[in-house]
Amino acid sequence: MTYEQKITSELDFWKFKTLQKSSLFNKVTDTVQKKINSYIPDKIHSAITTAIKQMVKAVLFGSTFTTAKPVTDLTLMHREALINQKIDTYKKTGAAEGGITGAGGFLMSLADFPLLLGIKMKMLFDIAALYGYDVKDYRERLYILHIFQLAFSSKEESKNVFLKMQNWDDVAHKLPTNIDEFDWLTFQQQYRDYIDLAKLAQMLPFIGAAVGAVANYKLIEKLGKTAMMSYRMRYFNLQSITLSHEPTSDFKITKGN
Repeated sequence: MTYEQKITSELDFWKFKTLQKSSLFNKVTDTVQKKINSYIPDKIHSAITTAIKQMVKAVLFGSTFTTAKPVTDLTLMHREALINQKIDTYKKTGAAEGGITGAGGFLMSLADFPLLLGIKMKMLFDIAALYGYDVKDYRERLYILHIFQLAFSSKEESKNVFLKMQNWDDVAHKLPTNIDEFDWLTFQQQYRDYIDLAKLAQMLPFIGAAVGAVANYKLIEKLGKTAMMSYRMRYFNLQSITLSHEPTSDFKITKGN
């Protein structure tokens, strides 16, 4: 079995899991979270949305996160070996950061939010470059946002995001030309709701450090896997397009007979 055959099987299973119907537990959790959100004043929703919007825009368009150059002339197996190393490094960095802020109590745990977001975004930029994509391209930055949404959204919202990403290279030109048109409200609600249960315990005394380290490690691990699967999906889609446009070899075969 070749490397591409192996990861094709992994990709097919990931797609199946992503498109599976929501479990009863997921449905109950979503319902409860929506109910909680309905009690939060619009002003607070607006403030949170604005904060996340500005934070993500700063990460996406800050010079610190646009320095990675697309890697060329590597096999897919070599690229993914390097990517796995990167993800492992970021998991350890996130765990260390979560442990430190978790040990500091409530106020330090609040500081964990932007720090963890920055670590996640930097990792996505590095992964994109290792797959050979230029993160200076606005459409690639939008794809990174979609990967983030896919990893940290409810089951139903994940399906919606996945369907948008399925044929990305065909539909990217139809996406918003201005990042301010991005659906920031859904983005911040889905992300916040996803990490709430994992991160609340980080604010508790005595166990906050351990919880923060484990939670950050797992969240970065999930994002890394989602990113790899998302770029694999694009890789095989482009391979299919290339093969479908290649001239047939009937003449050569006939000539050899």
